[in-house]
Amino acid sequence: MDDDTSFTDDPRVPLITLTEVREAVVLLLHLSEQDTEEGHRAGQLASDLALRLPEPA
Repeated sequence: MDDDTSFTDDPRVPLITLTEVREAVVLLLHLSEQDTEEGHRAGQLASDLALRLPEPA
């Protein structure tokens, strides 16, 4: 996977709950603390997902 890969171009299909995606973002942010290519990709995916989440109630 290239560093400039965006996860925002794929079709959207609601397969998980908001709680599950919030938990996934937390885990991805933890993984993004690694100074590796995978860590960078985890951070990018976390960012892409977090931007699409509604504000917590």
